[in-house]
Amino acid sequence: MKKILIIALLLITGLSKAQEFKLAPYTQYLVENPFIISPAYAGEGKMNRLRFSGAFQWVGLEDAPNTQTLSYDTHVLERSGVGGVLYRDKNGNTSQIGGQLSFAHHLTINDANAQYISFGLSYKFTQFKIDVSDFENVGGDPSIGGDISSFNSNFDAAFLYKLERFYISFNAANILNKSVKAFDDTEPKKLRNYYVYTGYIFELEDGLYEIEPSIYFKLFESDSRSITDLNVKGKRMTDDGYYWAGFSTRFINDQSFEPLAIVPMLGLKKQDFYVGYAFQYNINEANELNHGGTHMLTLGYDFESSRGNSRW
Repeated sequence: MKKILIIALLLITGLSKAQEFKLAPYTQYLVENPFIISPAYAGEGKMNRLRFSGAFQWVGLEDAPNTQTLSYDTHVLERSGVGGVLYRDKNGNTSQIGGQLSFAHHLTINDANAQYISFGLSYKFTQFKIDVSDFENVGGDPSIGGDISSFNSNFDAAFLYKLERFYISFNAANILNKSVKAFDDTEPKKLRNYYVYTGYIFELEDGLYEIEPSIYFKLFESDSRSITDLNVKGKRMTDDGYYWAGFSTRFINDQSFEPLAIVPMLGLKKQDFYVGYAFQYNINEANELNHGGTHMLTLGYDFESSRGNSRW
């Protein structure tokens, strides 16, 4: 019975992650990398961005979930950008490896008020696997005889609008229905979700300080559930970079809008090098399993580019 419960838990946990084709963001989009959630950001910055993030959940527990993500985006041609994401997620006996290839095109509406629009498209793929090699097959169950795996791919589309220091992006993820082969027909096939990311950058003391409130809202088409992140960041410029601190809180909107987690963050950039840290602490019922919360460290390097539009 214990093994049956373990298998059921692994299936539920693993399949719920595999449904996304790309791991749900912690705070990577706040740690100087909005490209991680929207392909429309590919190549939109003044610099080409390389970012590596590691997230570790339930610290102190054996085989606790951990995720590594590597992303890079760059200018191509005059007004376009490309980027890629690779990730690995491990959670006990389940693992997921995936990636994303993105293209974006950027158009100028009005140079005078820094008004621009961008369109992005991503192809995503994921390989999900359950390792049953260390399971005890006492009853001779034929289903516990080899690893279970599945491969799926899908597409995202995105739109980004910027006006001076205001920005808003609309995104549609998992446009195609999912192919279900390795698991039974009860696994969800419609995995489309839609999300909006918007914010405004306030400049203080002639640009020495910046305050950036933002909102991330995500809606799942299959069951109409949704989540909301409320965020704020403060940045202080220096001669060779800047340092910043921020705070985020996540809500599940159909649960009386009660906070699910709080996330303090901080980071700095010195010349072309970047480092950021975030700590996610659950404050609802899941806190009983929190075991030290979720720690996320991001390292980055920015490359100068001789290509692309200087509009940003």
